[in-house]
Amino acid sequence: MNKKISAAVASAALVLGSASANAGIIIPAGEWTLDVNGNVNVYATFQNYDDTLAAGSTVTYGLAGRADASGEDSNQSINTGLLPAWLGFTGTTRQNDLDVSFTISMQPNVSENAAAGDDVTPKWRQAFLTFGDKSWGTVKMGKDLGIFAGQAILNDMTLLGVGSGYGNSGAKTTLGGIGTGYIYPAWKGQISYTTPNFNGFTATVGITNPNQVDSAATGQTLYQDRFGLEAQLMYTNDMMKVWASGASYKVQDSATYEYDAEALDLGATFTFGNASLTGYYYSGEGVGTTLFGYAGTTGTQERDSDGGYVQATYVIPSGTKLGVAYGVSNLDRAAGEGANPSLLEKNTRWTVGAYHPLTKHLNLVAEFNSTTSEAHGSAENESQALSLGAILFF
Repeated sequence: MNKKISAAVASAALVLGSASANAGIIIPAGEWTLDVNGNVNVYATFQNYDDTLAAGSTVTYGLAGRADASGEDSNQSINTGLLPAWLGFTGTTRQNDLDVSFTISMQPNVSENAAAGDDVTPKWRQAFLTFGDKSWGTVKMGKDLGIFAGQAILNDMTLLGVGSGYGNSGAKTTLGGIGTGYIYPAWKGQISYTTPNFNGFTATVGITNPNQVDSAATGQTLYQDRFGLEAQLMYTNDMMKVWASGASYKVQDSATYEYDAEALDLGATFTFGNASLTGYYYSGEGVGTTLFGYAGTTGTQERDSDGGYVQATYVIPSGTKLGVAYGVSNLDRAAGEGANPSLLEKNTRWTVGAYHPLTKHLNLVAEFNSTTSEAHGSAENESQALSLGAILFF
């Protein structure tokens, strides 16, 4: 596979090991080589929600769907999955004994629910440059996937599928295992350094832009008053990948409350012939759940959280990859928080999937996902979804 493919797309294809992991469109341009690459993925999703509408049945920060105000407890949608449709441009050159590159990408929708069907603005998730040499390492500057928890999402089999977070038509992406096994690494402005490969070992350290939690969703505005610090250590060989990463942010949650939001994780993927097994675990203080900082405090105290996922896949003789995964994200109440019975205690997800390489560029995908959200009180919400679709890489 061409090494210049967009990092997110290339890693996603490698996770499933299908034949759709291929080079992009290579264009020589003077001193530069331009790689135009990306994917289009589309899924028809049939959803069934918990039909409980009684007062007190909502799980705050839960990811499982519920019937709407009219009592409708099912829905259908056409959307992308966890991985958005993608168009990326990477340019590479060798100048003054340095490997120099840039990457810029955009992520358009494949569907939306506005009357005219053309109201949604595309995402722009990558705009970064790199320079370095294999003898001393690589510097990255700009917007790309966060360092902490990046490998959690890139090793998630639902990256080429849907996972949890399926919703109404027009949603930009689903959640995959975000919030049901790991915290979203997000797309962050960063300046990072990655060491050369030392017999399979690499390390990355960097400062990241202090992204703000959406106050409309959480009732809080988290003002991060210094750069985030993120790092990763990884070892790879032909049969395994093992990684650990961490993050630390100083956060101002109110006029008087300042705290450190910190998290660590550990993960591994082992491959044995046609079989692959992945395990992942994270733990944090003040980082909350789903998004970094989401429900991480009461406003005066930090909440602890942890979680992880396990998944197993196997490629049968037809080339179809079959997979099963279970993930959970736990959120603890703060020591002095009190009962708070509607507060999320955990989001869990089961996924069963089949990913078939119809051609070397095109995969057909079928997934069944079941998501459950449980509160610290008695409330519990459940939802299930069947997704059928395809993902095309170029």
